[in-house]
Amino acid sequence: MATGSRYRVKFRRVRMGKTDYRARKQLLISRKPRLVVRKSLKNTQIQIIVPEQSGDMTLVCANTQDLKKYGFTAPTGNITSAYLAGLLLGYRAKKKGQTEAIADLGLYHTTKGGLLYAAIKGAVDAGLEIPHDPKIFPTQDRIMGKHIDTYRKTNIAEQFTAVKQKIEGEFR
Repeated sequence: MATGSRYRVKFRRVRMGKTDYRARKQLLISRKPRLVVRKSLKNTQIQIIVPEQSGDMTLVCANTQDLKKYGFTAPTGNITSAYLAGLLLGYRAKKKGQTEAIADLGLYHTTKGGLLYAAIKGAVDAGLEIPHDPKIFPTQDRIMGKHIDTYRKTNIAEQFTAVKQKIEGEFR
């Protein structure tokens, strides 16, 4: 470890690779709620978080596991389920009076047409105002799961439309 009078130890969360404080500061300066997308191999969690003096407060959240209540039995770690979770979060946020947010993708490497942007597209389609470029969203075939149906026996595209209709029907 480096020593000397000019050496300064970085914050613990920076050393662990969990927080980019420069990006976080810019998001907080905007004074808008953050749409936070966090993913794992099997799940995607989406939250709308508002900064408070005592700490961040979660207003609304949705997880891909919530889709089971709507009859989604397909795997939950893919673009299709991320879109549906974003759609569910968007409708829940609109119900609580939230209309806008800024995307906070954390330290993930973003890929055009990837899972993170599918979740944001779901929230945008539900009516949330999120600054974005439409070119980064996945194609409609990928959102519906047609790329999965080519090598899988179950028909995810049919489940997608059924679950989407149930979610829209509940919140309209």
